[in-house]
Amino acid sequence: MVSFSLTKSERAVRNWLFFVMLLVIAMIVIGGATRLTNSGLSITEWAPIKGALPPLSLEAWQSEFLKYQQIPEFTEEHPGMDLAGFKFIYFWEWSHRQLGRLIGLAYALPLFYFMIRRQLPRGQGLKFVAIMLLIGLQGAIGWWMVASGLTNDRVDVSQYRLATHLGVAFVILGALFWLWRNQSELWPAKPLDTKLQKRTTLLAGLVFLQIIAGAFVAGLHAGKTYNTWPLMDGDFIPNSYGQLQPFWKNTFENIAAVQFNHRTLAYIILGLAVWVLMTSRINHRVKSNMVVFFGFLIWQIILGIWTLVAGDPLWLALLHQFSAIFVFLAVVATMRAARK
Repeated sequence: MVSFSLTKSERAVRNWLFFVMLLVIAMIVIGGATRLTNSGLSITEWAPIKGALPPLSLEAWQSEFLKYQQIPEFTEEHPGMDLAGFKFIYFWEWSHRQLGRLIGLAYALPLFYFMIRRQLPRGQGLKFVAIMLLIGLQGAIGWWMVASGLTNDRVDVSQYRLATHLGVAFVILGALFWLWRNQSELWPAKPLDTKLQKRTTLLAGLVFLQIIAGAFVAGLHAGKTYNTWPLMDGDFIPNSYGQLQPFWKNTFENIAAVQFNHRTLAYIILGLAVWVLMTSRINHRVKSNMVVFFGFLIWQIILGIWTLVAGDPLWLALLHQFSAIFVFLAVVATMRAARK
């Protein structure tokens, strides 16, 4: 890597990207807390402007609570909830949405400023605009996800839509991270190792797939069952793995299959990571990134097992999701190092 001095405008762009990255990380964590505290359906309307303010009077709070009492989640899971309990779950969902508004403004307003001043890196303007469009799309996906839990007698949001929402969040985070690293690093021109590129890309793809698989685990509350390791109910492959028909539904709707797939994918990623680490010894920059990634990966696997055998307590589940962010960023850095 070659270091170089940044101009004032280049530093401003870099600091802006880093700040938005922190906001997106906070958004992912708060989104996880919202999901795990069963708070996501507490606000039953999508009001991008009016919804920026929480209820400001007792009458307003009672009106919001009455709306929540009309949906299946309340009658099935919280029939004894009082107004104080409702305010708790409302706070999580309102904070999640409010942070989404903040991210949109924190990205869009400086972006327009930098575009007008022609301070964006040359030839990369479309990448910055694409991220803005993704952030806007993410808001719509968020409501699309919430809406799935308000109809058809559901008591939870669709795990398919939850996975989509989380997946787009990580795509946004990865794109911001890539552009942020581009602002202060130049790599010397060297022949590219296409095999290493493919291996690190495959590794990054599997890590992203594992994050999506984790969303299905969370969406089905699959972490609260089969709380033993390494076996599941005494078997490596649980007996109920293929009980749904057609068979493909087990991958997304069968709790046993969803948890088994999440476990198995972790083993595959670990094996692939060892292979990539061994074959990256001749490339110092890739190897150094792989060492960081491998450390985060081992921690994440240990944390996942701990969360499972402990019965999926809230604080461990949140820590597991938070740590996944660093695993993801580390593998993106590794893939980037192999390509530069």
